[in-house]
Amino acid sequence: MDPTDLSPLLQQLARHVDELDASLAPILASPLADTAAKLPLLDKAKLYVLATYALESCLFSYLRLHGVDARQHPVFRELARVKQYFAKIQAVTAVDEQKQPAMTLDTAAAGRVIRSSLAGNDKIDLARAEQQAKERARALLRATDLAKKRKGTAMEGDAAQQGSTASGKKRMVMGATGTLPPDAGDDVEATASSLSTGVQSHRRSKKQKRKSSKPGETAHTTTAATES
Repeated sequence: MDPTDLSPLLQQLARHVDELDASLAPILASPLADTAAKLPLLDKAKLYVLATYALESCLFSYLRLHGVDARQHPVFRELARVKQYFAKIQAVTAVDEQKQPAMTLDTAAAGRVIRSSLAGNDKIDLARAEQQAKERARALLRATDLAKKRKGTAMEGDAAQQGSTASGKKRMVMGATGTLPPDAGDDVEATASSLSTGVQSHRRSKKQKRKSSKPGETAHTTTAATES
């Protein structure tokens, strides 16, 4: 861009000045002390420091535009002093942010506030009472069902234990009296069949032994008769 053509820069400066006038209009409408009196202490310090820095910056720019070495002017030292206040305010703000507790919602307190705010409205009070009654009824029903289930489970366990005990006693009595339970029929038949087979085998073996011993007995009788 041609150094002699400053019209774009001047237009930009004029636009920025207009924006600055619009931003400062609420503050300049009344004395700065009146505006600061309505602010908290920390915000009041920020307002005074920012206003001082803005004025010192304008003076610094004015000196530079007129060819004055602004760094050797007292306004430069004043700017450095104002920057120190900026640092102090920033440090205080950081400490306050660290000390500030995290925002949490107290649901119980909020509920109490809402109920107290809605108190006196008959329709809302009636609806809330009905809702609370339904909730209590549901809770009572659930508790009753749970008690019944626990009682039924305990009764089933006792019945099963009594049944097993009675069955064991019945088997002991049958064993002592020589009787057998109905479900032992198959075992009895199998045992009887095996005993019958064993007896028949024993009889056949005895007959065979007798047959094999008869010729010896005859020869012994004949020898005894001859000797006599």
